[in-house]
Amino acid sequence: MPILAITGPIYMAIALGYATTRGGLFTRADMRVFGQFVIKLALPAMLFNALSQRQIGEILNASYVLAYLAGTLVLIALGLLWGKRKGLGPTDSVVVVMGMTCSNSGFVGYPILLLLVAPVAAVALALNMLIENLLVIPLLLALAERSRGEAGHWTVVVFQSLKRLAVNPLIIGLAAGVLVSVMRWQLPEPVLRAINLFALSSAGLSLFVIGGTLVGLPLAGLGQQIMPIAFGKLVLHPLAVFAAVMALPMMGLAALEPSLRMAAVLLAAMPMMGIYPILAQSYGKENLGAAALLVTTMASFFSLSCLIWLLG
Repeated sequence: MPILAITGPIYMAIALGYATTRGGLFTRADMRVFGQFVIKLALPAMLFNALSQRQIGEILNASYVLAYLAGTLVLIALGLLWGKRKGLGPTDSVVVVMGMTCSNSGFVGYPILLLLVAPVAAVALALNMLIENLLVIPLLLALAERSRGEAGHWTVVVFQSLKRLAVNPLIIGLAAGVLVSVMRWQLPEPVLRAINLFALSSAGLSLFVIGGTLVGLPLAGLGQQIMPIAFGKLVLHPLAVFAAVMALPMMGLAALEPSLRMAAVLLAAMPMMGIYPILAQSYGKENLGAAALLVTTMASFFSLSCLIWLLG
């Protein structure tokens, strides 16, 4: 019941987007406009808030960062290799891997951590946001942009990728948030309130867009593409992070305390981030992204319940 109470609003927001679009109040074209608003304004504002208001030096746990990042990078490599063996294009493979490795840490993970490991919930969330937003997502965006680049010398491809990333609102929001945090700047209150207004709109609107995108979606034809993404996110990702956490002492690093270890594995087991379909939209895969998010979020109720039971 507690998990249902947490995930229930997510399903309600998705259902509202579906119902209003199905009923004709909005169109699927409107969903693309809303999606652009989220990815160019609301989400960068949310990322800026999350990073700028935390003291990085106070919360950084090297063992946690290394374990979570190592497990994620291993799955990224395996996912890209699997995509190549299945004959997927480079961009399609990156979109699939993005769904397997980017967790919904803020909107689903944090409330669940508050129920289970409350003393370390905020620290784990902050560390995950740093890992995902500063390392994993930029890496995946760079890989996706590189896969769309013109053929030619690798330096040209890298330059084009960096050029696109430099004007990406997500990267700008991340960089600005880190700069403010490191410099310990205090922004004027009116500026913070304005940024917060946009940040607060990201969660509900992104879920609303997911629901609207599902209208008229031929789910039956996407089944074989969805299942590997869901399996990778709900099963392989937590397994990879758990293996990396347990390997820390073998590498001469400090072992994580049980609560942080549980937090790392649980956050890896969350469904993919709510903006996954919006990011996939940039590469023409919004239908696959929305369907995969819907299936994975529904399945996560059962997978998370099993994982919590196994972790005790």
